[in-house]
Amino acid sequence: MKKIKKLLSVAICSGILLSISQIPAISITEKNTVYLGGDAFGIKFYSKGVVIIDMESYYNGKKYICPAKQAGLKVNDIILEVNGKKINTNEEFQSAVTACKNNTISLTLERNGKKIKKNVTPQKNTAGMYLIGAWVRDSCAGIGTVTYYDEDENYFAALGHGICDTDTSMLMPLGHGEAVNANINGVIKSVSGKAGSLNGYFTDNTIGNLVKNTQTGVYGTINDNFCENKTEIAVADNKEIKTGKAEIYTTINGESPSCYSIEITKISNLDANSNENFVIKITDEKLIETCGGIVQGMSGSPIIQNGKLVGAVTHVFLNNPSEGYGITAQNMVTNYDE
Repeated sequence: MKKIKKLLSVAICSGILLSISQIPAISITEKNTVYLGGDAFGIKFYSKGVVIIDMESYYNGKKYICPAKQAGLKVNDIILEVNGKKINTNEEFQSAVTACKNNTISLTLERNGKKIKKNVTPQKNTAGMYLIGAWVRDSCAGIGTVTYYDEDENYFAALGHGICDTDTSMLMPLGHGEAVNANINGVIKSVSGKAGSLNGYFTDNTIGNLVKNTQTGVYGTINDNFCENKTEIAVADNKEIKTGKAEIYTTINGESPSCYSIEITKISNLDANSNENFVIKITDEKLIETCGGIVQGMSGSPIIQNGKLVGAVTHVFLNNPSEGYGITAQNMVTNYDE
């Protein structure tokens, strides 16, 4: 089995994911053209509530305990409220736990899309801190690639897959977020067994606000006149995608995308909820020389075949980084409103 990796470029520090919605529904028959992406962009993502990413027992001076586990909390639970008060950050959650002074607190959680309540009693560790034994995460940021812009409906689509927690693979619940342009100033090449990455920094040029995080991509509003000088392109229907030569538009230096040759080698499936619809192979010698194939940060890079937007890069095969998966453009256009 091929090992794959999603291509959002990220890193982790201090238990928080650090650097690297409602859009009107339209059908593919109504939306025939969009504006081509390929731009690297920076994501500033803040979750709804805080997500439990791990639970760990700690010593209270007598024995090892984990109040969170004892209370029935689970990894991937989203903590929305403590004693009826909304929680949006790690700091707010820790303050609420510290303020309990050994009293039981009521947590409002979201689990598998449903709200539930759990009571838990924080207890001191040997340093005198009140804890429940749960690691939580509230935010992330990284570098990815914009697939397309829709000026008529005022939104952009990117990544071709959702932003997921790196520890649990859970789709992160979006509270709010921002998308800005990114300047790429370095590349770590992919090698067999390890994906490389695009390295860069966020600029002051804001694209818009994130509004939705889904399995088939992230979506956000776009600022006025952002599509000036962008190239308009037709969106291909799924049945138009064929094996054979194609191109990707991606940014591996600076802020401007370039075109690179690839091949679509296999149509895997056209499942509307999948982001692994077809297999691509990098054939461009410059891209292979510079990047080793596909690297993190290329996620969302638009794929063009026969002059139409057919999809976007979503994953790299770790055992062969010149190959990876793509999602169809039709799936990104038609599924974003679910």
